[in-house]
Amino acid sequence: MPNAMTRTILLALISLLGAVVLSACSGDDGTQQQTASQAAQEAVERTERQQTEAQQTQQDQQAQSDVAEAQAQQSAAADAAPRERGTFRIARAEPINLDPAQITDVTSAVIAVEIFGGLVTLNRDLQIAADIAESVPGPQINDDGTVTYRFTIRENAQFHDGKPITADDFKWSFERNLNPETLSPTAPDFLGDIVGAAEFVRGRADEVVGIQVIDERTLDLTIGQATPVFLYKLTYPTAYVLDREQVEADPERWALNPNGTGPFKLAEWTLGEGLVLERFDEYHVEPARVERIDVRFAGGSVEQYENDELDQAFIGINDIERVRDPASPLNAEYISRPELSIFYLAFNVSTPPFDDVNLRLALAHAIDKTTITQEVQADLLIQARQIIPPGLAAHDADYPGLVFDPELAAEYLAASRYAGTPLLDDVRLTISGAGATPGPSIEAIQDMWRQHLGLEVEIQQVEFASFISDIDRGLYGFFSLGWSLDYPDPHNVLDYKFHSASLGNDVGLDDEAIDSLLEQARYSLDQELRTGLYQQVDRQLVEDAVWIPLYYSVAHELVKPYVQDYEPTRMVIPHLRYVSITE
Repeated sequence: MPNAMTRTILLALISLLGAVVLSACSGDDGTQQQTASQAAQEAVERTERQQTEAQQTQQDQQAQSDVAEAQAQQSAAADAAPRERGTFRIARAEPINLDPAQITDVTSAVIAVEIFGGLVTLNRDLQIAADIAESVPGPQINDDGTVTYRFTIRENAQFHDGKPITADDFKWSFERNLNPETLSPTAPDFLGDIVGAAEFVRGRADEVVGIQVIDERTLDLTIGQATPVFLYKLTYPTAYVLDREQVEADPERWALNPNGTGPFKLAEWTLGEGLVLERFDEYHVEPARVERIDVRFAGGSVEQYENDELDQAFIGINDIERVRDPASPLNAEYISRPELSIFYLAFNVSTPPFDDVNLRLALAHAIDKTTITQEVQADLLIQARQIIPPGLAAHDADYPGLVFDPELAAEYLAASRYAGTPLLDDVRLTISGAGATPGPSIEAIQDMWRQHLGLEVEIQQVEFASFISDIDRGLYGFFSLGWSLDYPDPHNVLDYKFHSASLGNDVGLDDEAIDSLLEQARYSLDQELRTGLYQQVDRQLVEDAVWIPLYYSVAHELVKPYVQDYEPTRMVIPHLRYVSITE
């Protein structure tokens, strides 16, 4: 599901392009998964309404915090408290919800992954690694075609309060998250492969039969058929283990002070201001190297970094030129890394006039991405010619995509069946935000459509709190958004966003040929075959202009020289335990 991001790791980019989303993808389209997804739809909609109210409150708090932050900047350098020994100081957006079953946003996930854990995780190389399980199990093929994974819980794994983690804890957590009363918008997707999940979601079973406790430390998970992405899905927060006693004692408020299992404990959370993570010394792997993470919600600017209020900061367009200057003292502390996320323009292809491929192609060929990337964005982002981002095997660096060609764009517009009709006078692009202007990149694209096609495209801004739910309901025919992958596989974006039966299909696509290719890739264990299938789907989507890929995101950061083993992550993974401070 798309996220409810206010300010994320990509803080510096929001003003350029709008929101970036953390996917909560599904895509498994067997009868079992379809049933689970359909049963979850009403729960998803109720959750969105609840999140809208919570997000609006948080946005109000954030606005107040931003004002206070601006007022404090003048005296920040003089008044800043010195960094405490063993403390890493960072700025992030305030989490919306730390209940792993409810997390669909980057802002919550970047904190939750440090507090909670699951059977497996993604390491810094984005490989599946053991977490609470002793090892990553291989699949056992059963006579009926189902596949079982047997997990052994580490003997020393425990909750932050010292209680040992058992197989029963995982079974209860999975079933709690799948229970429709939990209103999880992600569990039916990430846990829906498990045999019996669909029946449980629909209230037709008292338990998920594919989750079997063998003994206190042994858990079997059985899925309907082999798929290369099942273990990836178990790295997502909705598969984290929870403390049943705590959750049942206070179902509404437990996540404000969760009893987690991760490398850090939530020690303080001051709403609207910040939170503190403290090292969990009994962590089942190697304990964190820093004693404390101080997270400030407001700011995160280069100015705060220069004032020694932060040990790490994100770089925006106003500072990138001087930071890149080799003569700048900041240049030696500058690091950058491409991320597995993409910004794009999307069409609801079932809605006139965007059901006409010629109109979509006209709008796509009229965009000069090179000019925008180099001149408007100061090379903060990477130009995108396809959907699958660099770093995945299915990304084809030689594929040209839809090139900037104003003459061809005009020809496509003339060939549109809507040419000369009033519908072209009312083309509207909807973006998230509430600013006086939509941002320089969107304005530049709007000018290109005006210049090359003679189209006056209206830009409609909508508060992000309602933007995502409106898209899910098909209220916008043309919109701008972003997608951040949850795991490094094309399934996480192509299958979830474009399969006709997926809850994430917000473009109204119903293409049997694409569905067939996606289903082959979904269950194939031949990586070369999967790569070819996903490349074929990607090209078809681009050449039909279902999405217009714009840019891949890049992390641009400053890190103090005394901070060791910190590196930008390509996606949301637990990574702060590796950081150390040279005192």
